[in-house]
Amino acid sequence: MSQLSEQELVRREKLGKLRELGINPYPADLYPVNHTSKQIKEQFEEGKQVIIAGRLMMIKVQGKASFAQLQDSEGKIQVYFNRDEICPGEDKTKYNDLFKKLIDFGDFIGIEGELFVTQVGEKTVKVKDFTLLSKALKPLPLPKEKDGVVYDAFTDPEQRYRQRYADLVVNPNVKQVFIKRTKLFNAMRQFFNDAGYFEVETPVLQPIPGGAAARPFITHHNTLDIPLYMRIANELYLKRLIVGGFDGVYEFSKNFRNEGMDRTHNPEFTAMEIYVSYKDYNWMMDFCERLLEHCALAVNGTTKATFGEHEVDFKAPYARVTMADAIKHFTGFDITGKTEDDIRQAAIDLGIEVDASMGKGKLIDEIFGEKCEGNYIQPTFITDYPKEMSPLCKEHRDNPELTERFELMVCGKEIANAYSELNDPIDQRERFEHQLKLAEKGDDEATEFIDFDFLRALEYGMPPTSGMGIGMDRLIMFLTNNQSIQEVLFFPQMKPEKKPVALSDDAKAIFDILKKSEAIGLSELKTQSGLSNKKWDKSIKELTKNSHAKVEKTDEGLLVKVVL
Repeated sequence: MSQLSEQELVRREKLGKLRELGINPYPADLYPVNHTSKQIKEQFEEGKQVIIAGRLMMIKVQGKASFAQLQDSEGKIQVYFNRDEICPGEDKTKYNDLFKKLIDFGDFIGIEGELFVTQVGEKTVKVKDFTLLSKALKPLPLPKEKDGVVYDAFTDPEQRYRQRYADLVVNPNVKQVFIKRTKLFNAMRQFFNDAGYFEVETPVLQPIPGGAAARPFITHHNTLDIPLYMRIANELYLKRLIVGGFDGVYEFSKNFRNEGMDRTHNPEFTAMEIYVSYKDYNWMMDFCERLLEHCALAVNGTTKATFGEHEVDFKAPYARVTMADAIKHFTGFDITGKTEDDIRQAAIDLGIEVDASMGKGKLIDEIFGEKCEGNYIQPTFITDYPKEMSPLCKEHRDNPELTERFELMVCGKEIANAYSELNDPIDQRERFEHQLKLAEKGDDEATEFIDFDFLRALEYGMPPTSGMGIGMDRLIMFLTNNQSIQEVLFFPQMKPEKKPVALSDDAKAIFDILKKSEAIGLSELKTQSGLSNKKWDKSIKELTKNSHAKVEKTDEGLLVKVVL
């Protein structure tokens, strides 16, 4: 255990004193709450008797009368403690010793009281009796306010993500993001259920990682003595259910990909996939735009959402642009009918890095990603992808080089991917085998496995089907104006927590400068530090040695970056 702070030691002393007084600081009994802070405010009646519970978030002790703020799941309400109301007899211990000396902000308490309005017009609960429900041994990172200026706000992202429990308590806006996230899932589920489609569950542990191109997490099943893979996608299982006779199935799927982490990628994420028989990708485009319009209204009460500097409107219909037209529009190069060598040369001419492992599909994907994707701000369907990019997708009915696929782009990011699903088992086998060859060439995004059981399922016959996947984390980012996926996950994956290292005052000063910008030129950082050469050398070495900072060589010179 790390060394306790002075406040933590004091709280532990109070814990001991509570027990000496015969008070259990963690009672097991049910507490008969009958109101929330929101209900009190909305159904306020002066003199009404209420029982509420929550955290004490602020305490102003003023002799024999005190005001405090109680926070519950619905918000905050002011509470008024009066010594003679709480202790009507001669014994004033409950107020003088328990409330004034042993209760802290952050403690959970239950309150029985009566509603009244203060002289300044604030709805308040006059405390008749109170019960300690849970003693907090660690003080909350509450911001301080003086003259309208907030100090010590709990804003450091790493601390907030690691201690989401504290973040939710002291930053009320964070809770609203997750309330909206749940509203999104509920709205989408309602839309599918109203359409008559069936929610299902498919395996998270799979013998073959299929349905997408990604590096899986691998584990081992001891009894069977076989490797198992954490799900990278649920597509092939949902299609098996279409083979089995379901007309429409969907799943909110926890997927796991053993790949990089950044502001839009977490190794564990949530996707929604839906498959509907007797439909095609044109029908799915109409369905998708109606779905997202419905969801935006359910989450925000409007089809419009702000994301960074953009206002995005999810009102249907959305523009539809073929991939070939998109590339031609933004680069002048027409990919139609071109060979792999032609496309590789075009990519090189456009300044895109290529390597020998890239096949035709990967090269086209790189060109689109580098030169086109970022230009689509309003919801736009990019359609008709080259066959090489879509191993599970049906060949285009008018052009055998293409597939019946769309991706929905918003603010330069893909949030939905959909196909007219491939249901020809012989064609599917050939596509899998082609992917295998790409993997052997070194394409790490090509699948290394063939799911022979899925091919067997297709051989029993799958009706014409359209399927769509939506990245739920990314969609809620757009609907809540969050640029980072970590803001919309309760508990994002983090690097292992570093043990605190005592830094010298000079190193701390440099680190504080560095944290404000995350990256800064080495010479500029030295100038801002104001340290002598000797102190500077010692301090920067201290930061890099303890992995608080790293120095990188760039075209502009040496850059110092903070390491979180």
